[in-house]
Amino acid sequence: MSRSALRTSIIVLGLITAIVHLVLLNLGYIMQTGRPDILFTLNGLGYLGLLGAFIINPGFLAGQRRLLHYAFIAYTAITILAFLAMGDTGLGGKPFNPVGWVTKIDEVLLILALWRNNSLETAA
Repeated sequence: MSRSALRTSIIVLGLITAIVHLVLLNLGYIMQTGRPDILFTLNGLGYLGLLGAFIINPGFLAGQRRLLHYAFIAYTAITILAFLAMGDTGLGGKPFNPVGWVTKIDEVLLILALWRNNSLETAA
């Protein structure tokens, strides 16, 4: 896969995850409680912030692309672990939410794309 295709994949996968957390999951929570969920909101904003840094590549990150990739990967991995610990996984008597699992697949693909992109950028 080319670097351009990887960058596009990272942007699309990251946007999907951000939108799911900011909009889709929050809508369900708002319908139940009348207010947005702070963790979903912060998680979605975190993805948007990392995506923004990935796309814009601000000057203060000059020479730190590897660090950005690792931070993005770690953030995504923590999101997956949080879902497994607290989410509607359908495991251990918890309710099952297919959106959560589809989003986790998206996040695993995001990690793989970030890892590969980091490898290509490091080799260049």
